[in-house]
Amino acid sequence: MLRQKDFVLINTHVPYEGEIEQTDLFLSYDHAAELVDRLPSDKAAKIVVYCRSDRMSRIAADVWAKAGYTNIFNLDGGFVAWEGAGYVLLHLDHQ
Repeated sequence: MLRQKDFVLINTHVPYEGEIEQTDLFLSYDHAAELVDRLPSDKAAKIVVYCRSDRMSRIAADVWAKAGYTNIFNLDGGFVAWEGAGYVLLHLDHQ
């Protein structure tokens, strides 16, 4: 999906422990309701969320779905599974 990226990629993990290349936003899962205004204004926009294990991202995705977003995807297994599949996790000086 990242080769032909047509979605907003959001890291919801707190605290910062790394990121997938091409991440667009860092929105804390525990403030998901307050951060809805940072999401695309088009509630049908494709959004992919992730965190370390996928627990935090599922919580954020549920909040945003309740706010009317209809095209949200969660990275199953989070970036632990991402690295386990052989992909690189970036560790940048963020936040």
